[in-house]
Amino acid sequence: MFLFVFGSGRMATTAENFSQFDISEEEKDKLIAEVIRYVLFRNHQNAGCPIKRDELTQLVTKNYRQRSLPAFVINEARSKLASIFGYEMRELQRSRPLSTNQGRSTQQNVADVKSYVIISQLPANVHTKYVENVNASHLNGFTFAVISIVHLAGGKIAEENLWHHLRRLGLFESNENHPALGSIKQALEALVQQRYLQKDKVSGPEGNTLIYELAERALDNTISKGVKEYISQVQFVTKKSIIWRSSVFYV
Repeated sequence: MFLFVFGSGRMATTAENFSQFDISEEEKDKLIAEVIRYVLFRNHQNAGCPIKRDELTQLVTKNYRQRSLPAFVINEARSKLASIFGYEMRELQRSRPLSTNQGRSTQQNVADVKSYVIISQLPANVHTKYVENVNASHLNGFTFAVISIVHLAGGKIAEENLWHHLRRLGLFESNENHPALGSIKQALEALVQQRYLQKDKVSGPEGNTLIYELAERALDNTISKGVKEYISQVQFVTKKSIIWRSSVFYV
């Protein structure tokens, strides 16, 4: 059983907002704790896929009818998740593709606008030591490789071009039994569901083309910075290797 003990000190604005709901402090804390429990459970159960705001709203409205109460409870839960657990509960803002061109239709549901993803605010070394699941390192590696490919392509890439690069890594779309990843197609689709990527359909003279673009998680500053730093290191090592190979001919 989870018990969340919240501090008694409250900001004046929060206290004023709370006073309009005509519920006890204990009831309010219980609602906030229930939302937090649900968010942490769903995030773990669904491997980081977005959590719909409607799901959180229903936790409140099943016993309370105050119109503004769900928004208040959700905002308080977001604050507690950040201060206690080190998680940002980030609202997904986008209902359109990242690049709004004619002939393009998004594969994402408009309801995603009212959804949340959970993003760690912990320093990378702390997250690696205490939170990161070493058994999921193969998934992290796959995610990092795909994000790097799309990043190097300018933030978006046609599906066939993405598979071309993945095949060079030994990852084939027809492989349903990869020893670490299982179905490669499903592993790629999971990145869309988790909002590392957004998948859009573009209509052109030669038919429809699927385009993958970096989505919220991949555009997060921590991940984006890490990808850029790693790519810079690879490019530096490659450059040094080329210089060395050239120099051996002059020895």
